[in-house]
Amino acid sequence: MALKKVLIIDDEYEIRSLIANYVSRMDSYEASQAQNIDEALALASRNHFDHIICDYFLDPREKGRDDSRNNAVEFIKRAKALGITSNIIVMSGKAEVDMAIEVTKLGAVDYLAKPISFAQLQFAFKRAEEREKLYKENVKLKRQVEERYSFANIVARSPEMERIFEVIEKVKDYKTTVLVTGESGTGKELVARALHFNSIRKFAPFVAVNCGGIPENLLESELFGHVKGAFTDAVRSKKGLFEEADSGTLFLDEIGELPLALQVKLLRVLQEQEIRPVGNNKTIKVDVRIVAATARDLGELVRKAKFREDLYYRINVLTIVIPPLRERKQDIRLLVSHFIDKYNEVIKPKKVTGVSPEAMQLLMNYRWPGNVRELENVIERALVLTEHESIQIEDLPSNIQAMDPVNETTQDGMMPGYDSLSIKKNTKILERKLINLALAKTKGNKTQASQLLEISLPALLYKMKDYGIVI
Repeated sequence: MALKKVLIIDDEYEIRSLIANYVSRMDSYEASQAQNIDEALALASRNHFDHIICDYFLDPREKGRDDSRNNAVEFIKRAKALGITSNIIVMSGKAEVDMAIEVTKLGAVDYLAKPISFAQLQFAFKRAEEREKLYKENVKLKRQVEERYSFANIVARSPEMERIFEVIEKVKDYKTTVLVTGESGTGKELVARALHFNSIRKFAPFVAVNCGGIPENLLESELFGHVKGAFTDAVRSKKGLFEEADSGTLFLDEIGELPLALQVKLLRVLQEQEIRPVGNNKTIKVDVRIVAATARDLGELVRKAKFREDLYYRINVLTIVIPPLRERKQDIRLLVSHFIDKYNEVIKPKKVTGVSPEAMQLLMNYRWPGNVRELENVIERALVLTEHESIQIEDLPSNIQAMDPVNETTQDGMMPGYDSLSIKKNTKILERKLINLALAKTKGNKTQASQLLEISLPALLYKMKDYGIVI
């Protein structure tokens, strides 16, 4: 294992030697020494040191400099200018608070009073390394979050989703309220997060709340906060979600479930940009971008007097409509591949390489009432159940297996969907099923499928478009 390097800067040989001896007694550390700033900077420029220990006061006679130019402050400034990233620990015979504050502001990670003991130095190294580790983990997590909600990592390539990406790109940095609509499971929160994490607010909080998931009597306190004694259980003051999201984004999911009484207060917040915690007679200014979402028809709720018209127009400034999965079937194959990769990492040691053509054809033609969320659940379930390298028809839920043209029959021997004796209607149903079966048997090869069906390739392509069959 590589040794961690330590540089000791002190104009007194005895002190440098003592600290170097401490370092040599520690496992996995080695020490170098310098007696002045220039010597130290020359060493640190050529070598990476994990830790640099620098005396606050160096000999003022060194190169004719005075105290103000020959101390740890001077070293830190010059080291930072050279791009030296070592953990700098300052030591001094004077335990001055002002000195500690001064060097810490400049970037030192610790300040130790002389004489330094072995245990003190060991603890200082450990504390600096833990701090550095936390910083790196934080940077890594922020990068992962940004990547996860960047457009490149939203799994879609359909024209409908591409248009949504274009809208997000245009409005991401504005404070404009955005309303995201779509059926349950289409990914409304994912779009809200993409809006936030691609915007100038990405380093501020993203706070999500389900307006239908909190009891009405608690929702006001949850949103706006409360002061101590505001009600029976208010034993201490509490910040609301608006305050927590200050400078960032507040995602109001299922806003159609918001009680009318709170709709009035939300409207005021949107207009005045201030909140009033429960039990407080003072308002608090907040800077929050609102992204709301709903699976309900807010216009219909307004007509039924269940949603305030003025609030509806206030939040409906810019609307993003996410189409259901059945209307963007180009995304299904991509999503299936994504979820297989995702759950292959979770369900170990099982590795599934893909989906059989027959099973994929069923997935492509299923209507997905639960949208992307349902597709994810189906793939996770299939990966758990399958005993093959690829997902087969038998690994899919029974309601999707029922789409199999080979097995589709009713109790009276008729195929499902035949709700009349009309030859015209039933011919279309039969044609669609035969095309699906031919495509499944030929693994999606349209030329071979047209030969099995005994029709021309252009006729097959026309019928596939007419019946909405996508492979």
